Amino acid sequence: MLSRKEFFRLAAGAGLLLTAGCASTGGANTSSEGSAGVVRRSALALPEPFRVPLPVPPVLKPVRSDDSTDYYSVTQQAVRRSLLPGVQTEIWGYNGIFPGPTLSSVRGRRVVVTHRNALPAPTVVHLHGGRTPAEHDGYPTDTIAPAGSRDYVYPLDQPAATLWYHYHRMDFTGPQVYRGLAGFHTHRDDHELSLDLPSGQRDVPLMITDRSFRADGSFDYPSLDPSLLDTPGVTSDAASGVLGDCILVNGVPWPVLEVSNTRYRFRILNASNARRYELALDPARTPFVQIGSDQGLLCAPVAHQTLPVAQAERFDVVIDFSAYSVGDRITLRNLSGSGSTADVLRFVVTSKAADHSVIPAKLADLPVLRPSDAVVTRDLVFARGASMRGMAMWTINGQPFDPNRIDVFARLGTVERWRVRAQNVEHPIHVHLAAFQALSVDGGVPAVGWKDTVNLDSGGRADLLLRFDRYPGRYVFHCHNLEHEDMMMMGNIQVG
Repeated sequence: MLSRKEFFRLAAGAGLLLTAGCASTGGANTSSEGSAGVVRRSALALPEPFRVPLPVPPVLKPVRSDDSTDYYSVTQQAVRRSLLPGVQTEIWGYNGIFPGPTLSSVRGRRVVVTHRNALPAPTVVHLHGGRTPAEHDGYPTDTIAPAGSRDYVYPLDQPAATLWYHYHRMDFTGPQVYRGLAGFHTHRDDHELSLDLPSGQRDVPLMITDRSFRADGSFDYPSLDPSLLDTPGVTSDAASGVLGDCILVNGVPWPVLEVSNTRYRFRILNASNARRYELALDPARTPFVQIGSDQGLLCAPVAHQTLPVAQAERFDVVIDFSAYSVGDRITLRNLSGSGSTADVLRFVVTSKAADHSVIPAKLADLPVLRPSDAVVTRDLVFARGASMRGMAMWTINGQPFDPNRIDVFARLGTVERWRVRAQNVEHPIHVHLAAFQALSVDGGVPAVGWKDTVNLDSGGRADLLLRFDRYPGRYVFHCHNLEHEDMMMMGNIQVG
C-alpha cells in the first residue's frame, strides 16, 4: 500500500496533478442529500428518535488561575460509551467524553490548556476560530506523541464568539474527529455580557454530527487501514466525504429538549466530516434570528426561515418559543436529508416563564472592509486532482498539500482579497488566523460579520476580504470536508 509521501511523489512525477480549471477525473460525487460523499448505512437498528434528553457538555473548570491566566488540563483518551441503546462504542474523547468538555473564556484573560495524549497515536489540537500564535495554532505536523503532553497558549484577545477545538493532525483529521475528538470553546467579552441576550440554561450549545455504526456498535469509518493509526486515506468510494445515517446532537441520536415559552440562544456548530445541513423548524411559527457567526456577533440581527450550515460553520441564533403553546412539539428538520437524516432534534414546550431577554436592533460595531483595503488579490480554485490505486487527491490551484511549500505570503497587518471557487463538488473553506468578511457568496451579499469558514456549492464562488493581524508565522487554509483535507486539499500561509 502506498504511503501518502510515496503517492505524492509518484503522482507528481507522473504528471498526474490536474491544473486548476481542468475537468474532474471522476469519482467526485454529491449524494442525494446535498453533501459530497456516499451515505454509509449502519449495520444495526438505529433507535427511535426523540426519546433521549439533550445533554449539554460540562464546562471545564481551571486547575488554577493567576492574575492574568486560567490553566486547564485535558486528557485525550479512549473509552467505551453507550451512544446507542444496548451497545458500546469506543470513542476517542477529550477527558473521555464526546463532545469534549466546553472551555469558557473571557477577553482579557489568557488561557493555557495542557493536553495529555493517552491515545495510541500522535495528536494535534486546533482551536478553530482562535486568533492564536502560530506555535499554538495546531499546525498539522506539530504533534503530541503518545504519552506526551503539550501546553497550548491562547491569548484570546478577540471578540466574543463560539469557537471549537478538534483534532488536526495531517492526513488523519477525518477518522479521529469521527471518533469523537471535538469540543466547544465559548469566548465572551464585556460588550456581549452587557447585552440582555438569553443566558444561563437558555444559552445552549448544539454540536451536530452524523455517524454510522457497525453491528458491534463501533463507528463505521471506511479507512484504508482499519486501525486508523498508521496509513492515511479512505476507501475510494468515500473519497468525496464520509456521510453517516444517524444524526447526533451533543453526542446523542435525535435528542429532545424541554423548553419554556421564552427565547433561547442556540450556538449551532456543524462538526460533521462531510455533511451539510439546511435546518428548519416544523411547525415554523417563528424564524431563526441570527445574532452571530463564526467569529462573533453580527452588526444587526437577521431573520432566517432556514439555516444552511456547512461543516465547521457556527450559527448563533435565538428562537422565540413564545410563538408556541405549552405542549407543542417543534422538530428541527434537515431539509437536505432524507429518511433517518431528515430529523435532527425536537423541542417540547413544557412550561410558561418570565422572559427578560432582548434582541437589540444593533448588536455590535464592526469595521467594514472595502475592496480598496486589499493590498493583493488572489484567485484560488478548490478542485479534485488525480487518483492512484484507490487514493484520492484534492488540490488548491492544482497543487496538493506540501508542508514544505508556502502557497501564500501575507504581510502582517494587511488585508487581502481572495476570490475562491469550488469545483467538482461543494467545498467549505476555512482559513486559520485571518478572519474575513464576504463581499459576496454565490452572487449574494451576506450579513456584515466576521467569519472563518465559507460554504461553497459545486461551481460556487466567494469574494472574501481577509485581515492578517496579530501574529506572524506559518498557518494553513483548507477545505473543511475532512476527507478532502486529509486527501491534500490544504495550503500554507506565511504571515510576516
